[in-house]
Amino acid sequence: MDVKYELKSIIAKKASTLKNVCTHLALTKNQKISPNNITNKLRRKTIKFEEVQDILDVLGYHIEFVENK
Repeated sequence: MDVKYELKSIIAKKASTLKNVCTHLALTKNQKISPNNITNKLRRKTIKFEEVQDILDVLGYHIEFVENK
């Protein structure tokens, strides 16, 4: 699973943009979060788990761990 493509897919499903997500995150976190910064982290695969959780929270999604059978 590639986080970059999964996040882009979810953002598209929600008819949103990374810019809108970053704007919402900046308001809730009280810090500057630029779309360029997130894009670079996704491209380099250096995005933190917490950052992915925050982005998914804005989009109304969450991460769930399910045991393999």
